Amino acid sequence: MDNKTIAKKFKLCSQLMELHNENPFRTKAIASASFKLDKVPFLLETASFEEISSQPGIGKSTAEKVKKLAETGSFDELDAMLSITPEGLLEMLNIKGLGPKKIQIIWNDLQIESVGELLYACNENRLIEAKGFGLKTQEDIKKSIEFSISNEGWFLYAKVLSHAEKLFTKLQKSLSPTLISFTGDFRRKCEVLSSVDILLDADKNSTLTYLNTNYPNSLKEEIEYTALRDENGFSFHIYLTTTGDFHKNLLLTTGSKKHVEGLNHDLITALASEQALYMAQGMDYIEPELREGLNEIILAKAHELPILINFDDLKGTLHNHSTYSDGVHSLAEMARYCKDELGLNYFGICDHSKTAVYANGLSIERVQKQWEEIDLLNQELAPFKIFKGIESDILGDGSLDYPDEVLAGFDFVVASVHSNLKMDEEKATSRLLKAIENPYTTILGHPTGRLLLSRSGYPLDYKKIIDACAVNNVVIEINANPLRLDLDWRWHRYAIEKGVLLAINPDAHRTEGLKDMHYGIFVARKGGLSVKNCLNSFSLSEIEDFFNKKKK
Repeated sequence: MDNKTIAKKFKLCSQLMELHNENPFRTKAIASASFKLDKVPFLLETASFEEISSQPGIGKSTAEKVKKLAETGSFDELDAMLSITPEGLLEMLNIKGLGPKKIQIIWNDLQIESVGELLYACNENRLIEAKGFGLKTQEDIKKSIEFSISNEGWFLYAKVLSHAEKLFTKLQKSLSPTLISFTGDFRRKCEVLSSVDILLDADKNSTLTYLNTNYPNSLKEEIEYTALRDENGFSFHIYLTTTGDFHKNLLLTTGSKKHVEGLNHDLITALASEQALYMAQGMDYIEPELREGLNEIILAKAHELPILINFDDLKGTLHNHSTYSDGVHSLAEMARYCKDELGLNYFGICDHSKTAVYANGLSIERVQKQWEEIDLLNQELAPFKIFKGIESDILGDGSLDYPDEVLAGFDFVVASVHSNLKMDEEKATSRLLKAIENPYTTILGHPTGRLLLSRSGYPLDYKKIIDACAVNNVVIEINANPLRLDLDWRWHRYAIEKGVLLAINPDAHRTEGLKDMHYGIFVARKGGLSVKNCLNSFSLSEIEDFFNKKKK
């Protein structure tokens, strides 16, 4: 159980206490504990009682709850709240725009206890009758429910990765296949999945016996595969094949429907490798990530496929946060982790700007203080370098939230939207265009503001945005946080064609978050990104030169 999961359990408890009108002081104390536990810089699950209780703002009572939560999956107060809360109300807490107070009104005044009933009430225009609800709120709640329903049964690649590897290892060890591989959407590194597909050359009876023994309540035999759900509810499809047909079936099950349709099926026979199968088609080998049915087949026939970027090609990381704003680890800790653990050559700090009060955004005075610390650390860590950056909020009118003389002092500026996310396409596009045209904007951060399976992001005219970045020499971020992965890979090719550089930024708020660049690499490869098109694959001297030219 990681720290974020523990913090979420405390947050849920505080929400339920508010829903049931429990003592407001106790409710606030649990909510405060949730926030502080999420910021603890070590793993709570394995920490001692003394280590936990010695943290600022975390007392013995909270430490006791954490230890019990790590051991049993819950604690007494949470169990008490869950026992008196209808299950449907718990689901409502996951709907954007609904907090405990609003759910209390829906429950007590409208007698609604499920998400289905709530959607029906929205369709019947009944929600506007309740105190504190208007037509706009009703429409927003309806859209959130519909968005949630449309994503049911889907999950993030990053969320399932470790569980997929665990099952893969179990199958490999227990069934001893000659050949085994991930396939389907998972092998193509799709950012959201409905299942993880695995292909292996194993005996059918032995496989079914093993699966029935280990997953007895979730097994379902389909025509082409056997479906199962693991203990976490993730869906897996197990495909069986012969050794001779393994590579043929790997080819047919990996690619998207459109990619597979573009192949000459008369030439797909039992060959010794996928490379041989593509060669028989008169093509270069197409990496799994590219097999989406776009232009990869044309490029493969013309021998013009890009050489895709790898994690080892990255020389540094940009857009990261520290305890100066809302990060968990200090500036020095983040920088040293990049240098010593990841072997990188530079680190860009981009704490939140002054408008982001909710994230402890930096006043001009605190910016100056951070710059002084960076100068000292750069002397200590040389030749490794920390670049002075900022994640400057794009305001409603498209302007950045520091005066020009302050912006001019940064090595680079990431301009991002964090508020007023409900603009229509014309207004949202105009807002970003103005920010892109600002001479101090170096990188456009998470361009759409989306959160995968949670928030669709504001609508944009992508071509106008990318074209403007090309004209103004602005880099576009591939935000590597697995909840964002924004800019979407489907637009990477257009950006590359227009000569726009992309930056794979982790948006890390703690040291382990820096590793999210792996997920950024996965989607960058899907988008056809090469080393030459990625800003943070530049060497230290190259990126210094880039920043200096941009500032001039």
